[in-house]
Amino acid sequence: MAVMKVIEVLANSEKSWEDATRKAVKHASKSIKHIKSVFVQSQSAVVDGDDVTEFRVNVKITFEVK
Repeated sequence: MAVMKVIEVLANSEKSWEDATRKAVKHASKSIKHIKSVFVQSQSAVVDGDDVTEFRVNVKITFEVK
């Protein structure tokens, strides 16, 4: 039987929501091993004038506890 744990992470990117998600996983993997999945719970963006300047994600990262 595997024991799984879920943490919530906020991340941002100037490129895209996908890039922000990748950054969240990469940062979490520095201290957490055995990451199994990431669930994008919400997305948002910062707008300055008529331009999107920042993409933000709120993700849930699931990992196995060994």
